[in-house]
Amino acid sequence: MTTPDEALLEAAVSLYEQLLDAWNRRDAQAFAALFAPTGSAIGFDGSQMNGRNEIESELHTIFANHPTAAYVAKVRDLRPIGPQVALLLAVAGMVPPGKTELNPATNAVQSLLIMMESGQPAICLLQNTPAQFHGRPELAEALTRELTAVLRTGRVVGHG
Repeated sequence: MTTPDEALLEAAVSLYEQLLDAWNRRDAQAFAALFAPTGSAIGFDGSQMNGRNEIESELHTIFANHPTAAYVAKVRDLRPIGPQVALLLAVAGMVPPGKTELNPATNAVQSLLIMMESGQPAICLLQNTPAQFHGRPELAEALTRELTAVLRTGRVVGHG
């Protein structure tokens, strides 16, 4: 029998996979629909989007005007932090359009705060932080190797 916390954590991973899949399909509506109505997303460049409508509108503009790279990611930690609330920590890389390898300059650390809302998981906050590792190139290289291993599996999200 699955405990409420186990069900929440399973739902959180599934939600994260759906989020990256929506991005990779360049589907602003599907991406935004995964957020709570008042959810927020903080982009790689520090831009902030608040609420589903703003997230969808901004991403629609981005997808219409830029050939976006595709995500590959690995969930590094996942834990309940309160009743019906989970924290998902992941690392992510991006494969530029027309390429087959990651662009290490776009590697990131992603944090998602996920809550159950009317029985469904919803993202309250997505924080996307550049994984620059200033002065520690060995960490940047190790992260690229880790994400490349996920990319080679053909999956969008790896675990463990």
